[in-house]
Amino acid sequence: MNILVLCTGNSARSILLETILNTLSAGYVTAYSAGSKPAGQVHPDALSLLNDKGYLTEGLSSKSWDVFAEHDAPPMDLVVTVCGNAAGEECPMWPGAPLRAHWGVDDPAAVDDPVLRKQAFEKAYQALKSRAVAFLQLDLDAVGRDGLDPHLERIGQL
Repeated sequence: MNILVLCTGNSARSILLETILNTLSAGYVTAYSAGSKPAGQVHPDALSLLNDKGYLTEGLSSKSWDVFAEHDAPPMDLVVTVCGNAAGEECPMWPGAPLRAHWGVDDPAAVDDPVLRKQAFEKAYQALKSRAVAFLQLDLDAVGRDGLDPHLERIGQL
């Protein structure tokens, strides 16, 4: 199963979930991330947090979702948006037939104070990890594509 994780800047939350899914799934799913208005670089606090937790970060990059609209791009089975629900934050939409889920998390990169920002990154990481674990515990073969929507919605509310 190919999963595209979208957020506007593709520098923090989407990078976190991409990395968590790829690591915890051990090849069961392949996650990618992108943004509608990519920042152009991964947020240093996202890289620091992932490194501190033992994740590999080599090759992570902030990129446009246009990369995944190319004819040679891998087909997506699921598109997950991770933009927060507060303050009118813009969240990209993905056209086409993949399943869609919204697992909104507040943007830790938007926090100005360095100490509070580190805490915000940890909070975002914990929320995204709990959702990734819940998703990966699903028996996708038993649930089937048509039965996945209620599970995706429930996971988004964790």
